[in-house]
Amino acid sequence: MTSPDSQEKIQKKVVIAACFGTFLEWYDFLTFASLAVHFSVLFFPADDPVAALLASLGTFGVGMIVRPLGAALFGSLGDRHGRRTIFLATIVLMGVSTVFVGLLPTYEQVGLLAPLLLLFLRMLQGLSVGGEIGGAAVYLTEHAPAGRRGFYTSILQLMGPLGMMASTLQIILLQQLLSDADFKAWGWRIPFLLSAVLLAISIRSRMNLHESPVFRHLRERNALSGTPLRECFRDRHTLGRMALLFFCVSAGGSLLFFSAQVYTGVFLKTVVKLPASEAGALVTVATLALFPATLFCGWLSDRIGRRPVLLTGLITGALCIFPVFQGLLHYGSLAAPDTTMIVLLLLVLVVPLACITGPQTATLPELFPARTRYTAVALPHNLAAGWIGGMSPFMVTWLSVRFGDPLAGLWYPTGLLILASLVGLLFLPEVRNRPLDD
Repeated sequence: MTSPDSQEKIQKKVVIAACFGTFLEWYDFLTFASLAVHFSVLFFPADDPVAALLASLGTFGVGMIVRPLGAALFGSLGDRHGRRTIFLATIVLMGVSTVFVGLLPTYEQVGLLAPLLLLFLRMLQGLSVGGEIGGAAVYLTEHAPAGRRGFYTSILQLMGPLGMMASTLQIILLQQLLSDADFKAWGWRIPFLLSAVLLAISIRSRMNLHESPVFRHLRERNALSGTPLRECFRDRHTLGRMALLFFCVSAGGSLLFFSAQVYTGVFLKTVVKLPASEAGALVTVATLALFPATLFCGWLSDRIGRRPVLLTGLITGALCIFPVFQGLLHYGSLAAPDTTMIVLLLLVLVVPLACITGPQTATLPELFPARTRYTAVALPHNLAAGWIGGMSPFMVTWLSVRFGDPLAGLWYPTGLLILASLVGLLFLPEVRNRPLDD
């Protein structure tokens, strides 16, 4: 029998390893996105800059497309061979592939081999993220203390914004310290090579972890699934919950993250015409506010339940998006932009996002039976992030251009959030106190 003190130490190690690894995953994944414009010059023919940029952005998009494949592969392996083993494998795959991006030869040096190698490494990154996102939620939740899963696991949701901030700030710092020529020649490699140090720390933290207690109990009872993916699709109850996760919780979370954390910066720079540095600073304030708000909503879901907190986020998100962006356009277009009102409007969007991110990590594993949990969580969650959230930049831009209205594209996240709200109201169960060994 594990003593309370020993159990608490194990749980702290799990939190550190899960969060640091997820931070590394997002840092690596988003560094690629931040440097997509530079990659168009480095890895593609320079005679057609527009085509090169599109090819570079397309290479980034491949990582989103293969995420569900990584979820299916690593999810199935995690349900058959253990959470810990796959938890270690995904971080090694991401770290190694990212370091190799920093070592790649350019198009000028090896021709078409350069973009092909870049595409291959990007696919490995996407596979890794597909296995990590979802798997980390399962592993962390299965170690969480009863009655505190929402608060305990909510910290994992902070790693995405934190990784994004670290990646962005590092690139800005390098561009300020280095000349433009030096950054293009070799400075862009530094963020990728730095992943080697982060990877070593992450591997060490994960090597010391124990297997999930839930998985150990399954193995002791000889209750492991031999074909988790097939079992998920054959069990109507599990399949229904996977559809619920895809259309409701994960779709809502990805749409709100895009609207509140990604598109606000793009909107302030391209539509409102604020200076890039000012827009970035305003969005950063909202990102910092998201951290305590997420922890609070995770704690609140332990008190009143996951369902009311999640539904509050979906419904208020659907109601808030249009008014907030109309306000951003109004107050940002004044002769002297009202930055106080802009910050307040950005904080309005933080509320529904926190209502989703706070309880989300705990909710995903709580929805599914233990023997197929990794697969059932990872696949729909990554499909929603890739197909719904990942399509957001394209769809919002296309609709705005199509109708000649900078706000028209917001019907994409708003409409899907309305759908997610209706699905949640009809089908989302309360899973707060559900035993994870079932």
